[in-house]
Amino acid sequence: MNRPSLPAAAALAAAGALLLTACGGGDDKTKDGDRIAGARDSKEQASPSASKTEESTDRPKIALPKDLTYIFNWPSTGDATEKAVLHDGEQFIKATDMALAEQDPLHEAYRFYSEGEAAAGTEVYVKRFVDHKARTTGTYRFFKAAVSVKGGTASLVYCEDQSKAFNRYIKTDKVDKTPVTKNSYVFYNTSMRKNDQGVWVTEKMLSQRGAAQCRP
Repeated sequence: MNRPSLPAAAALAAAGALLLTACGGGDDKTKDGDRIAGARDSKEQASPSASKTEESTDRPKIALPKDLTYIFNWPSTGDATEKAVLHDGEQFIKATDMALAEQDPLHEAYRFYSEGEAAAGTEVYVKRFVDHKARTTGTYRFFKAAVSVKGGTASLVYCEDQSKAFNRYIKTDKVDKTPVTKNSYVFYNTSMRKNDQGVWVTEKMLSQRGAAQCRP
């Protein structure tokens, strides 16, 4: 399942960015789902962005299907704030997939890690999957991440590789495998804010499918 992407110039809330398209290829002609996704290998070490902030905040537990893998090739950083931004950006990605798996457009997990346009957009995105009785499966890889922090706001940009991620239909258990194209690679630019709980919530998102800087 691929996540949608619009021209980088188009400022979109998660809602605008998340359109249903085929996972591997991201072909606009496909009838089904696109995703906010990520990938992390279970053999990898814990996210380098985990921090004391996480330990002191009552966060929702993220539980995902065993057939969904995340690989976060996030950069190493000695800055605690940058680590927290990376960590909470990662949790938002996972929380959205959890909402898809549990078929809940108003899932508390993604709402914990998003606000405003991003939260409203994610609700629309998840509902489209629910309407198709579908969720995500396979492997999502995230790489080339960069963080910029200014006071209580931050931007997180990164690339996503959706070439090994697909739609799985819940009733039939069918996986809709699609070919890999340049549109399997997506560039994201997110705006984040540190809320009163100390969580870096995603407020807005820009995306560009087939971006040259993300293609192999």
